[in-house]
Amino acid sequence: MNMALDFIFRRRSIRKYTNQPVTDEQINAILHAAMAAPSAHNLKPWHFVVIRERATLDFIAQKHPYGKMLFAAPLAIIVCGDTQRSRKRWDQDCAAATENILLSLPALGLGGVWVGYHPLEGSFDFLRDYLQLPENIKVFSIVSIGHPAETKEARTQYDSSVIHYERW
Repeated sequence: MNMALDFIFRRRSIRKYTNQPVTDEQINAILHAAMAAPSAHNLKPWHFVVIRERATLDFIAQKHPYGKMLFAAPLAIIVCGDTQRSRKRWDQDCAAATENILLSLPALGLGGVWVGYHPLEGSFDFLRDYLQLPENIKVFSIVSIGHPAETKEARTQYDSSVIHYERW
């Protein structure tokens, strides 16, 4: 099979991690992959907050209703978008960057899961103050990352019933 497709099919949501730390080299590779994502008009409105501190990971895990895996994760990358740099497409660009992060993980011997955040706001937007974000920066997603303590088979979720050619 094509190596690129292999990595896509191996990308699975991993929520259980060993206590082995993620290295600086791995983080650097992940961030390079994130910034290789396509960007509307090449505006690249993304920013990335790398979280390694146990207290911060635990805070997010406690506050986020779907972020409990962060209690065990050694790393999280928070993908943010600059709404001044890109008013209309920042969230699409951040989605592409988030997916690139996830696709890079199997090649690095890591696993992770996309923890949803955007477009929820209000009481759910607890990271704004905690991370001291400027007003024009919006949290898009949180990616929990670590060395997998669980194994999942590669798979595709291909479903021909959702494919339409030329017209519905």
